[in-house]
Amino acid sequence: MRKKEKDPNLIAKIEQAIEKKYGKDAVLHPKNNWDEKKEQEYLKQAEEVRKKDRVKKEKTEKIEKDGFLISKKLLTKRSNRTCPVCETYSFSIKDDVYMNKYNCCFKCYIDYVEGREERWESGWRPNQGEE
Repeated sequence: MRKKEKDPNLIAKIEQAIEKKYGKDAVLHPKNNWDEKKEQEYLKQAEEVRKKDRVKKEKTEKIEKDGFLISKKLLTKRSNRTCPVCETYSFSIKDDVYMNKYNCCFKCYIDYVEGREERWESGWRPNQGEE
């Protein structure tokens, strides 16, 4: 039995068939229509895509804090959502008011500040045993 001989013109025949079916542009080398202007435009577009990807990644980046994954964006915000007295994390708008004025949550305000504002303003804070 004789081995099949390779046809040296096979690639040319395939290219001709592709050209016949899809047109001349289908078999042209990609660099044929490429010039310096197109290269610069491509590089500019690629840089814009990289910038958008970086921004998107920064917005969605997660950091582990106390065993939980939290969006990095939340941790870099200026407002502190954790009460320094009881260390409770809160989304309550009511707590925001007391955090801004007394640097504690509403619960700690009721427990330690209400009626004793002067003592609180002078710097007194409850010890861990007092809670």
